[in-house]
Amino acid sequence: MRTGPLLSFVLAVMTLLTNVAVAENIAHGVSVVVLDAGHGGKFPGAHYSGVYEKDLTLKVVLKVGKLIEEGMPGVKVVYTRKTDKALGATLAEDLQARADIANKAGGDLFVSVHVNAAKTKDARGVETLIMGESPKEQRYNENALYESNREDLIDMSDERTAAIVRAYIQNLQFTYGEYSEALARCIQDNYIRSGRRSRGVKPQLLRVLYATDMPGVLTEIGFMTNAQEMAYMKSEKGLNEIARNIYQGIRDYSDYVLKIRGTEEARPATAAPDRSDKAAPAAQTEKASPVKDADTGKKTAAPKPEQNPSDTVPEAAKTTDRPAAKTSTAQPSLHYAIQLMASAKPVSLRSSQFGAYRGKVKQYVAGGRFPYKYCVGEYADQKEAQKQLREVRKHFPEAFVVSCRGGRIAK
Repeated sequence: MRTGPLLSFVLAVMTLLTNVAVAENIAHGVSVVVLDAGHGGKFPGAHYSGVYEKDLTLKVVLKVGKLIEEGMPGVKVVYTRKTDKALGATLAEDLQARADIANKAGGDLFVSVHVNAAKTKDARGVETLIMGESPKEQRYNENALYESNREDLIDMSDERTAAIVRAYIQNLQFTYGEYSEALARCIQDNYIRSGRRSRGVKPQLLRVLYATDMPGVLTEIGFMTNAQEMAYMKSEKGLNEIARNIYQGIRDYSDYVLKIRGTEEARPATAAPDRSDKAAPAAQTEKASPVKDADTGKKTAAPKPEQNPSDTVPEAAKTTDRPAAKTSTAQPSLHYAIQLMASAKPVSLRSSQFGAYRGKVKQYVAGGRFPYKYCVGEYADQKEAQKQLREVRKHFPEAFVVSCRGGRIAK
């Protein structure tokens, strides 16, 4: 007889909890986090004194995932592995499989955890790597102990491969580059707060980061060749602290994305005139963008939100001119496209440069030294864009997915 009221009460509680979870999810800047425990199975990674890198990375990743699941309700955690296993027959296939898992999941960020090692026992500290190229870092790699894992790095000896990779790196400054650097700095800052010695944020030609279509980092949690750091990483206290540092870095990055998103939400009132003028003085409209990107192009700057041109426009000017247009035309829906190339000057959509996509390309605009972006496809769902990306990369290996609003690149 009492099952009716009891059932109603249970349903009410479940509804409340669901609403809270949804509200929490909205409050986060990310919705899907991909965690990658470096190495695994027959690819043990660095090993020293009977301890294997693959085991330490898995312990840390599982702890980070649990912290996210408990502390960031509504955020989905995707693991590339949760057990000691390899993901491919060769190391190159293993690395690609990790990226495929991340891309298929539609991740908002990718964090790969590794353990460092060096020929000298004095080397110590934590560092977080982002996709990029630096002669200094190449020399560092040559001196690293994990020479047996050279397949982790992209071979730049082939000129065609090098050209493709460098074009991709150049395009990163218009897509994920800033976000990857922000994520890396957030993680490093938390290492520092816990008393770790920081080796900084560094660019490196890493296969797994090259293959992922999202902001991504590879964080080295310490040197197993350093006795003190090895003892720390083997201890439960050390593992917990490292996991919390990475978790808090992800939370800080999530807050950073929210701030950026808030800035973008404030831009439509000023972005609308850009699109309406596109048929005539489009070049004049974009003349102002390079001034902004002279600031955003500072790759060494700390990861703070960009102050976009809309920040300098008085609020009254944004709202009094056309209040009705703000909700109808100033908020074009978000969609996804596949970027083939970027150019400093307009390119004919029927240019032979586009090969098989000649006449099928659409021009978008953004800031930077190369404000004209040429893309194919228009997808409401990011996963569908990622699916089509594989086909496009047969013709344009450096192609990648971008998000767009109207005729502009959203980020």
